[in-house]
Amino acid sequence: MSEALRLTEALIACPSVTPDEAGSIALLQQRLAAAGFACERLDAGEGAERVANLWAVHEGARPGPMIILAGHVDVVPPGPRERWQSDPFVPTHRDGRLYGRGAADMKTAVACMTVAAEAFVAAQPAHAGSVALLFTSNEEGSSSDGSAHAVQVLRARGLRPLAALVGEPTSVERVGDMVKNGRRGTLSARLVVRGIQGHVAYPQFARNPIHQVAPALAELAATVWDEGNEHFLPTSFQVSNIHGGTGVGNVIPGEVVVDCNFRFSTESTAASLHQRFEALLQRHGLEYTVEWQLGGEPFLTRPGSLCDALVAAVEAEFGLRPVLSTTGGTSDGRFLATWCEQVMEFGVRNASAHQVDEWVDVDAIEPLARVYQRTLQALLA
Repeated sequence: MSEALRLTEALIACPSVTPDEAGSIALLQQRLAAAGFACERLDAGEGAERVANLWAVHEGARPGPMIILAGHVDVVPPGPRERWQSDPFVPTHRDGRLYGRGAADMKTAVACMTVAAEAFVAAQPAHAGSVALLFTSNEEGSSSDGSAHAVQVLRARGLRPLAALVGEPTSVERVGDMVKNGRRGTLSARLVVRGIQGHVAYPQFARNPIHQVAPALAELAATVWDEGNEHFLPTSFQVSNIHGGTGVGNVIPGEVVVDCNFRFSTESTAASLHQRFEALLQRHGLEYTVEWQLGGEPFLTRPGSLCDALVAAVEAEFGLRPVLSTTGGTSDGRFLATWCEQVMEFGVRNASAHQVDEWVDVDAIEPLARVYQRTLQALLA
């Protein structure tokens, strides 16, 4: 059994439902300290919401850049255990796959990054620059006390990394077919539209906010916010939740609450989306309040040293040239992109992420670790 597979299994066995690290961060810290990394905990939060953040650095003997390998050990809840063919926190092999919560997203990548960093510094103890690893237990949750907090602390110290590689599951049909060189921004809104509560038999004495907001939502859904560009898909708008009514059938509600989200390209800004969204609501004559939450700005890493090193490593290990993409959801790359000049993401297939019976291809694990090691070699040897 390879060291990367063994560590992946050990991490899956930690029931680290966000934000609980459940022993996984402690395990990684122990390993990296034994390999000569200076380890520091940058934890944040209190009580059951406390978030574990591990910062581990190996300084080389020659001048050079800082390269970060980053990932998260936390996972989403497994859901109904009876729907799993095997216990989600007992690593299980079937038909060439390793099953368990976090196998795809993203304990395999964290294990491979750790093994790759250990192997690189063992082979190149006098490397240039510094190898750093940043692991958090709060990416799947609010993220506020995870990588965002760690980046804030480290940036205040004056550290300026050249590049960060995040281990998100980016591959689609085959491991190695896609890497992420950016992500869209995410902007959420909670819209409260106020009406007048009343009896459904006497609508003349009430004002139904659901009826009022429906045409506005239809127009929001049909609006072309931008056309995107060569790197990004067009900005999209989606409603995720609508809450209205008292639970009985004869009362017109007094308000309706709508949760919605923009995933936006660099052709739009949070400010421009605010303005257009509210102008549309006002045009529909709604009485409303809206609370905004900017989850992250869009970012893009153009071809350069990190891109060249990563693409070459993927080609060498998996035999195909990956597509550069900015599709998909958000990741901790959005926080690292405010600090590092270059940020990219690469990991295993994403088909089973967050699903029941989450899995990873076992034969991809060792090559993935070698991709990360080759990337470090190209940038720091």
